[in-house]
Amino acid sequence: MEKTKVAIVGMGTVGTGVAKILLDHGDRTALHAGRVLWLEKVVVSNLAKNRDCDLPAGVLTDKLEDVTSNPDIDVVAQLIGGIEPARTIMKTLLESGKDVVTANKALLAEHGPELFDLARKLGRSIAFEASVAGGVPIITGIGQCLTANQVVSLGGILNGTSNFIVSEMEGKDAAYNDAVKSAQELGYAEADPTMDVDGTDAVQKLSILAHLAFAARVSWKDIPKVGIDCLKKEDIAYARELGYRVKLLAIAKLAEPENLQSGLDLHVSPTLVRQGTPLAEVRGANNAISVVGDAVGRVFFHGLGAGQMPTASAVVADLIDTAVGRTQLTFKTLQLWSDREARVELRDPTLTPSRYYLRLLVQDHPGVLAEITGILGKHNISIASVIQHEPEGENVPLVIMTHEASEGSADAATKEIDALDWTKTETVRMRVLERRETARA
Repeated sequence: MEKTKVAIVGMGTVGTGVAKILLDHGDRTALHAGRVLWLEKVVVSNLAKNRDCDLPAGVLTDKLEDVTSNPDIDVVAQLIGGIEPARTIMKTLLESGKDVVTANKALLAEHGPELFDLARKLGRSIAFEASVAGGVPIITGIGQCLTANQVVSLGGILNGTSNFIVSEMEGKDAAYNDAVKSAQELGYAEADPTMDVDGTDAVQKLSILAHLAFAARVSWKDIPKVGIDCLKKEDIAYARELGYRVKLLAIAKLAEPENLQSGLDLHVSPTLVRQGTPLAEVRGANNAISVVGDAVGRVFFHGLGAGQMPTASAVVADLIDTAVGRTQLTFKTLQLWSDREARVELRDPTLTPSRYYLRLLVQDHPGVLAEITGILGKHNISIASVIQHEPEGENVPLVIMTHEASEGSADAATKEIDALDWTKTETVRMRVLERRETARA
């Protein structure tokens, strides 16, 4: 059978998984590719390091030129994380005539325009299914399967680590720090989990999906984000009492569904999601993305968003598509980061509408609630419900669910409430996903 020689650059967790699939399941990949995907070289920085994979003699090397100077290698899985040297290596691979497959969402979020323009100029392609949601085929879903649609909205859980932590806090009543420790022990979180828990990972992935779905040139740094690193057990408990679960959601939607010029609302934040709806029931380290198209309606993608083999599955699928020419065909017409794209602007985030959950600790004193509701009313925020439990000492916890209001109004009202003498802590404010929004995002 005809061979397509491939290489891997970087043999960490994902690179090892890719090598295992190529070596152990060559018959399977050959069946789908119509040719053998032959692992020719694996480039690493440390040849002496123990590997959880038995590579054939002569495959392992610490010299990138063993790949770039070999004209028989057609496609390379570039699986080094971070920005540098990953950016330089990818440029070198493209310039040496290689098509590239990557799982590096941070690199694409930061340097996507540069790398895609270079690949187009050189007649090469970049495949990146594994960069968002691991083994969940969301890139192919939006970039190929839903191309008959104008995507109206998309949103969901794009970071499995955060979802695992919140699931532990809810299901096991674990404190935040204990839940993070469990995630680290199980390999879901890095030793430094900052990018996961502060929302950076999710916002980088959201920027890629926004480029793909809406042809928008939006820097991930301009997307508003709030992480779960300040999430408290009491907020999870109050959410449950109200019939909701808390999820770190990444949302992108047109301000007006039928008007591309209305602007794009983008944000990542902890959000109350109604129990019993699909997003609310996603547990553990799973990812889930709901996409609404103007023709197809709502479709739902769900599965493991990280881990060795789910991510390796997406990488190998991209290797197969590249080997048989499917990637090159779609890459030529893909509008992602292209000068030909119809750009959708990011709408002023203060205009984004939402319902809100507010939790305050206030002095148990006559007139406090009236003063707070007066401030909300002044900013055109109406109240849907209030929970006030028995006071604990001189102070009483107060939870308010609002009707829809703009982010700017909610922010201004919250700051004014926090300045009151009666208010003992800063107000906790989280978005609430409406039932109708659940059907859209």
